[in-house]
Amino acid sequence: MLDQWLRENRPARIGDAEHRQILDLLAPTSDSYLRRLLRSCGVPLEPLVEGVRQDSYDDLERTLLALGQIYEHASEQGDRELATRTRREVLTAKEHARLAARSRRASAEVQSLKQEMISWMTVWLEDPSLFPTWLRLRKRVLFDSPEPQPD
Repeated sequence: MLDQWLRENRPARIGDAEHRQILDLLAPTSDSYLRRLLRSCGVPLEPLVEGVRQDSYDDLERTLLALGQIYEHASEQGDRELATRTRREVLTAKEHARLAARSRRASAEVQSLKQEMISWMTVWLEDPSLFPTWLRLRKRVLFDSPEPQPD
């Protein structure tokens, strides 16, 4: 049904309006299942439709920064509903990461990855405007730190 909707509507991007149409079309379906379908359909998604991606650090960074921009704009405009919705997306993603990190089936590597992602989302939730600066410094520690030099 989603394929047919995409062929008929040919959206350049899927935003809130399209998301609601598809949700109605596929009802009853869970938001997480629908989000997986939409992410795989090849059509660009607006940040609130895409949500917080946890497939990689790059995806997490990209989606948290995009949601941060939405949150900042909503706060500046006094749009509490949009700001709350944006925070809720990050809170939900953080809880999913927490569940994944606690899973008995998760490898030590996945648990470590999810713990780091949880810390990124925690900082975002504490102060979205500080997050880009914090992230730049955190990435330097994680990825750019020089190798220890022999004595």
